[in-house]
Amino acid sequence: MIRKEVIPYVGGALFLSSFFYLLWLEPLAIACLVICLFFLYFFRDPERVPPLDPNAVVSPADGKVIEIRQNSSLCSQNHTEVSIFMSPLDVHVNRVPFDGIVKEIIHTPGKFFSAFKERAYRENENIKITFETPHGQIVVRQVAGFIARRAICWLKERESYRKGERLGMIKFSSRVDICLPSSFKIQVKVGQKVRAGQTVIALLQK
Repeated sequence: MIRKEVIPYVGGALFLSSFFYLLWLEPLAIACLVICLFFLYFFRDPERVPPLDPNAVVSPADGKVIEIRQNSSLCSQNHTEVSIFMSPLDVHVNRVPFDGIVKEIIHTPGKFFSAFKERAYRENENIKITFETPHGQIVVRQVAGFIARRAICWLKERESYRKGERLGMIKFSSRVDICLPSSFKIQVKVGQKVRAGQTVIALLQK
């Protein structure tokens, strides 16, 4: 499946390719076609099947875990934050990490530093989504990056969602942070690759 958000990008690339071709600038026309293929690859949206374990929290994003920290500025006390960096080659559709009701969605305008830098964590434009679950609040934050500059959330406040459902997307490289209450035990390490909606990043402690 390809996301419909790709249409303006593919349309623009095809237009430029045709334009250069008419001017006998074939190398540039071919380059635009290659870029068009990259856009189709980037906006891919494969189906994902979440694990059946009701106690499992799945990753909200594809990418690499770049940081795990306690009681960060994003999280409340007794929460653990896991940050995931998405390269331009990762799937950029984000997924709901755990069954819950969306309490609030906050869009914060900001800057566009490279997503893996510390300044991006504090200052970049982002969308913060708070889920109410029977085991405490889970916060997911989509952070726009230097190239992307655009995060999209498809969820609505006061509606319930199931683990693995599509949450939104961030265009091109970016990061997603997730805060989990102490009732969950983290199952991933820094440097580990994860997949949205599939990789178990935490388990509810019984």
